[in-house]
Amino acid sequence: MFEEFTKIIFRSIKLDKSLYKDPNTFGDLSLYYAGLIMVLDGVAGAIALSTLYKTNIIFSGVTALLSWLVWGALIYVIGIKLFPDPDTNTNFRKIMITVGLAHAPGLFRFFVFVPSLVVPIVFLTQFWIFASLIIGIRETLNFKSNFKSAGVIIIAFLIISIVSLSFVMDRINTLTIN
Repeated sequence: MFEEFTKIIFRSIKLDKSLYKDPNTFGDLSLYYAGLIMVLDGVAGAIALSTLYKTNIIFSGVTALLSWLVWGALIYVIGIKLFPDPDTNTNFRKIMITVGLAHAPGLFRFFVFVPSLVVPIVFLTQFWIFASLIIGIRETLNFKSNFKSAGVIIIAFLIISIVSLSFVMDRINTLTIN
């Protein structure tokens, strides 16, 4: 089981597009693997950022699961309901697995120990995750181009960013200034 899990992680990190066409990728344990990758990615990010400021590791793991659900739902709606290709035929579970597995490059954040390297490595892993999402979504949704896959991901990212920013701004406005 651990061997299968590590193989999936390394295939995702290598941006192996065949990972998302392999029927074994979407087996019984795959949703758990994807969820575990998301939690580990959240924890790795919290550990990396803790060298710069105080973070809550448990909260980061829970937030990663919520983020996974939101990413999956948005990609499902945008990629399957709004802008499908004629060959697009998948389900929400496969999208959730794809999104989770695509976050495997974020596990490199566990290895950030030097504060001056945190920001570059976090940005590098974010772009790597973005590339992995493009490949994974293209393969899972049977899109013909990377541009369409990137478009779906960018639209989802913008929606998440706007909602997150409005949430943060709302919280800032409620703070009292003495």
